[in-house]
Amino acid sequence: MSDTLALYRKYRPVSFAEVRDQEHIVSVLEGAVKKQVYPHALLFCGSRGTGKTTLARIFARAIGTHETDIYEIDAASNRKIEHVRDLREAVHTLPYQSEKKVYIIDEVHMLTTEAFNALLKTLEEPPAHVVFILATTEEDKLPDTIKSRCQIFRFRAPSRAVLKETVLDIAKKEKFKLDADAAELVAIAADGSFRDALGVLQKVMIASGDAKVTADEVAVIIGAPKKDLLMKLLFALNAKKADDALSAVATALSSSVDMKIFMRLILERVRAVMLLRNLPARREEILSAFGEDDGVRLEEFAKIAGSPINSRLLLRLLEAADMSSRSEFPHIALEIAIVDLCEEK
Repeated sequence: MSDTLALYRKYRPVSFAEVRDQEHIVSVLEGAVKKQVYPHALLFCGSRGTGKTTLARIFARAIGTHETDIYEIDAASNRKIEHVRDLREAVHTLPYQSEKKVYIIDEVHMLTTEAFNALLKTLEEPPAHVVFILATTEEDKLPDTIKSRCQIFRFRAPSRAVLKETVLDIAKKEKFKLDADAAELVAIAADGSFRDALGVLQKVMIASGDAKVTADEVAVIIGAPKKDLLMKLLFALNAKKADDALSAVATALSSSVDMKIFMRLILERVRAVMLLRNLPARREEILSAFGEDDGVRLEEFAKIAGSPINSRLLLRLLEAADMSSRSEFPHIALEIAIVDLCEEK
């Protein structure tokens, strides 16, 4: 299994064509390369694992920059003014083997105020042979003066469908059998990050006793609940049986289920019931994220007249999920919501 220990590095895109779900950025960068019109400073913004550094490297190579002339700087550990002063001096040195030198500054929002001021002077009047690519997960922490000197590209978090497809593709290349429901769980656990998706897949492959894995096996590995437990909670909420609903939560806790994942999966199912009831024309699209058995059950809930599985329940669970994300005891908000909802007349 040694060849699977670094899946994210092994399958990191090396060309524009391999980049997934960032077409709005790739098309602009490809146009710049084709016309040989390169911005002197680019700002890549987006959540972790969306491919900012990867695309920065691809762009650097696409404009003809040799590896010896690509410099990656981690602003988290090079954040002081003296580090930026060193950079200001270094940029004036001509490239070794290329027409352009490219500086990729990751997590640029970590720079100190003094360092930002020093960097600003370089961004205002950069040497003609230098291209800066700044990357950040927290755009709001950047001074407007810095942002105004850059061409800004905002990366979107990959959809679950894209993550699922990515995981299935790579599992196939690794000759590892992953069923669709298992890939869906991996995509859920990845929470909008390509890097995390491959990290979870790597964990699943290492933990598996053979070259295939089911959804329930993935659930155990990532701390997701089994589907039957989710349905038990939905049945209990529909019948307003607080004891059965609380028992489902207790089972999740005793099974070391990740409550964040648990809440997300419950919310998705309640939302699906609400949408099936009010938007039947989109039935196939709504149910595409669920297995056949789950789809049948969710449709049954949607057909129950006066069912408490409705928009009111969804809103209350959303509030509980928000509270859970900020609590040391994430299950308590869900338990309170369950009791309140089951006691309602």
